Amino acid sequence: MNFWSGCKKVSEGCKYCYMYRIKEKYNQSGSNITRISDNRFREAMTWEDPRLIFTCSMSDFFIAEADGWREDAWDVIRNTKHHTWLILTKRPERIMDCLPEDWGEGWDNVWLGVTVENQKCFERAAVLSKIPAKIRFISAEPLLEEIDFLARIDGEQVINAFQWVLIGGESGNEYGNYRYRPSEIAWYERAIKDLRTCPDVAIFVKQMGSHLRKIMKLKHYHGGEPSEWPEHLRIREFPLEVSVQV
Repeated sequence: MNFWSGCKKVSEGCKYCYMYRIKEKYNQSGSNITRISDNRFREAMTWEDPRLIFTCSMSDFFIAEADGWREDAWDVIRNTKHHTWLILTKRPERIMDCLPEDWGEGWDNVWLGVTVENQKCFERAAVLSKIPAKIRFISAEPLLEEIDFLARIDGEQVINAFQWVLIGGESGNEYGNYRYRPSEIAWYERAIKDLRTCPDVAIFVKQMGSHLRKIMKLKHYHGGEPSEWPEHLRIREFPLEVSVQV
């Protein structure tokens, strides 16, 4: 569910962004940020069955250019308590100033997450760890290097504030403007081993990505079919005591 589309690149994970690839396919500019139509904007309010909704896959929920529309988006989320909304950002420094007045300690139907593609970006997790939320998560996708998820920042083990970590390799092409970068199975294994020392953190391995797909000779385009992976990587968990419908 995208309330708006288009974004600005802010870090290494954005280099070969799939949104830009999709926009270019339709002769559109990925950096042009636009709100969707009013009917589609409120479409989730017509969905009766509970859904797990990832919002702003084609943008960033907290991007400054959407400040004029975000209150309307919060209104949709506020009035669809039967849905579970996943809000992922690369701009956690903007979250506190963009939360609704009735946020309190967080809404039961909203999970807040940050993208952490390399160790440098782990700072984003430290920022989110201080923001009230019922569920906090990290999306390590595209996974661009081995990450120490047990790293301490300012003396605190940041991962203790999180309930969910997703891991995935970069998807892309062999040539052209939207390629993929190398990935190693050892990066996944290190992440899983470290995160298994955190009993309250669920792990979700999303995909191997295009590089490992080629190396491992996988059939799925993004290496996203778990039955093709080594058994110890077939992990798709959700946070404890959370019931979701996918």
